[in-house]
Amino acid sequence: MMDWEAGGRIGPYALISCIGTGGMGAVWKARDTRLDRIVAVKKTTGQHSERFDQEARSVAALNHPHICQLYDVGPDYLVLEYVDGAVLQGPLPVEDALRLATQIADALEAAHRRGIVHRDLKPSNIMVTESGSAKLLDFGLAMLVERGDPGVTRTAQTAPHVIIGTPAYMAPEQAEGRTIDERSDIFSFGAVLYEMLSGSRAFAGDSTVQVLTAVLRDDPPPLDAAPDLDRVVRRCLAKRPDDRFRSMSEVKAALARLSARPPESQPSIAVLPFVNIGADQDNQYFSDGLTEEVLTALSHIDGLKVTARASSFAFRGKEADIRKIAASLGVRHILEGSVRRSGARIRVTAQLINADDGCQLWSERFDRELADVFAVQDEIAAAIADALQVKLSRKARTHVPDLAAHEAFLKGRHHLLKITPDSLARGREYFEQALALDPDFAAAHSHLAWYYFLLAFHGLRPSWEVIPLARAAARRALDLDASLPQARSLLAAIAGLFDYDWAEAKRLFAIALAETPIAGDVRWAYGNSYLLPFGRAAEAAEAMQRALEQDPLNVVYRNARGIFLYVAGMREQGVSEAEQCLEIDSHYWGAHFALGMNYASRDRIGQARPAAERAYLLAPWTSCTVGLLAATLRRSGDHRRADQLKDQLQTMRGQPHWGLVLYHLVCGDVDQAAQWIEKAIEQRDLMTIIQIRAPLAEPVRASAHWPALAARANLH
Repeated sequence: MMDWEAGGRIGPYALISCIGTGGMGAVWKARDTRLDRIVAVKKTTGQHSERFDQEARSVAALNHPHICQLYDVGPDYLVLEYVDGAVLQGPLPVEDALRLATQIADALEAAHRRGIVHRDLKPSNIMVTESGSAKLLDFGLAMLVERGDPGVTRTAQTAPHVIIGTPAYMAPEQAEGRTIDERSDIFSFGAVLYEMLSGSRAFAGDSTVQVLTAVLRDDPPPLDAAPDLDRVVRRCLAKRPDDRFRSMSEVKAALARLSARPPESQPSIAVLPFVNIGADQDNQYFSDGLTEEVLTALSHIDGLKVTARASSFAFRGKEADIRKIAASLGVRHILEGSVRRSGARIRVTAQLINADDGCQLWSERFDRELADVFAVQDEIAAAIADALQVKLSRKARTHVPDLAAHEAFLKGRHHLLKITPDSLARGREYFEQALALDPDFAAAHSHLAWYYFLLAFHGLRPSWEVIPLARAAARRALDLDASLPQARSLLAAIAGLFDYDWAEAKRLFAIALAETPIAGDVRWAYGNSYLLPFGRAAEAAEAMQRALEQDPLNVVYRNARGIFLYVAGMREQGVSEAEQCLEIDSHYWGAHFALGMNYASRDRIGQARPAAERAYLLAPWTSCTVGLLAATLRRSGDHRRADQLKDQLQTMRGQPHWGLVLYHLVCGDVDQAAQWIEKAIEQRDLMTIIQIRAPLAEPVRASAHWPALAARANLH
């Protein structure tokens, strides 16, 4: 029996609370008791059964990160993805408005490609998630259409003179009950974009008649926006369909041109790695460290877009034209320099170049004592702020580290970033050396915390051994400097993946994400350690996309985005991201592994095996590469090598759980996979919790094992 009230059950769905009502029925927050996940259950009224069926068909045809996903269909209800966020509201900063508008346009383009016109696009049907991603909701008024000329769709004629939609956002032809097509959605999109930018409706009135009159006859008030942006909005809002953009693809292209053009008021810069020109080439860590410190200082300049480390360092040693580098990184200025160290003295040269014409805007040479290195970094940042006419709002140094401790820290960071067992061990030695010399060095404590976390993340040491050490180091770092977002996000990750205290993880991530600018490592931790375990992979992918805007050549971030897309069900997009990673760095094992896992999830073993072979060759020290290769070998008939690798997997020193889970999942042994997931949860294996929502694990989530497993990890 169906019981539409809190505490009632609709099929396998336990109703929690009503979260919205409207003319089409009510929407309830509920729990799927089979998969133990939160969902939205939409009840429809009897008189709308045909429209209800239409919504089911429309949404079921779509699989897109910015469209609310349909999970199930009942006799008079839909089960949809539960979106945790807020309704879209303006006014928004232009950068945020363009980012969200591009996501909405991408979602509509996907719908139109399927022959679906939304017909009720408005702010209340767009949610902005906690991670800042747009989700398009409610295809209750959607219509299936017939394809016509390229880029244009035509609807089957609706009932004559029937007006369907929301007056303030409907196109004139829709308001008059005439035939509509995808250009009608473009008009609605223009009205939404106008409101995002201005905070006011494009077409206002005290009654429905007044609003419809404005839609049919009036132009909206002028926008306080750049002329090019205003022209895009007004073309969307043209009264005649033929005067609008012909397709959402054209709208997206127009938005991309606006987004790619840095506003004059926001200069942008990339800092290329300073060249070590001293006699001792082992001093590379020192020139790298100085580069990174300058990068950090510049990131605190208001209004200055700064490309992050990984992308800037991708050009080390490459004889590339400054203009090509700037175009690749999306910046207008390049800072380059050199460092010569001799005994207790350093010589630093730096020059700021306008990439448009190659002209030098500023240059300086600093001949100083080594102890003055911090002052040199600050002076370079101040000089660039002056040259670009921006305000330097760098926080005052709360602690000037001991010089020898600073050198040890730079060496430690240099090794930590390589992420191999040997380099991680070297990094720890240097961080401990730095802290022995300067116990109050907050950044060294924070990096030591990340060292311990990475050991657990890659299964090199059991979590229960190293995570308490990571927690202690991160807390000490924050005691010394409460403004370290990476340390805060690490504590958040530990709260979720190790303590299974997801409420505390959410609280700590909220604090870390409130810092500006948001570090890419914080977004990476948020996606892996909170969004992914709860099945919010599309949001995680969007978070990494925002990290890539600042660091476009970062293979770790790009590969993470590819894995998030794969988990979200967008597997071809995931393959594309992994392939882009390999174009940047063909030796990055994570991208080869991601390709192998992606192909294996689709039973394409012939493609999965060579990718797994390459990943294992590059990183035989992590259980996931061993497990994936063993499984693809077994599926390919090479049982001897498969058995050898499986034996190796079971004797690995750290935590082999995810590798063993992967092995059994690819081999199709659901019961064995579930048993290893249970052990992984008990032993706090981080990677298993992160990947528990992956497509490969779907058979386990659909089995009788899942409710108990989810309960053990508090994944309600």
